[in-house]
Amino acid sequence: MERIWFRLRTGGEDIGPLYDPALGKDHDYDDLDPALAEQDFATYAEECRLADATAARLSFDDPVTAGGDTFSLRFVYVHMIAEYSRHNGHADLLRERIDGVTGR
Repeated sequence: MERIWFRLRTGGEDIGPLYDPALGKDHDYDDLDPALAEQDFATYAEECRLADATAARLSFDDPVTAGGDTFSLRFVYVHMIAEYSRHNGHADLLRERIDGVTGR
């Protein structure tokens, strides 16, 4: 998401997809290899670094166009926070099913 929202949409970079779209929409989720986990994390960390560099050149009120709509960079940040919250919640539910430990 950092690549799409920050680099492509916000920064207007001319970059292609990270994964081959010919392999299917969810191929990057479905074809996982634990042996590549370190490499995958390094790819993610690099995308975050590049997204940060793109956002650092802009102000929160700069316009971002996506799908015919215009948003501010501030909206993009709020959207990303919501996405991370949602997905971290999903991961926590999975973890609870594995270890049985629940929070308060």
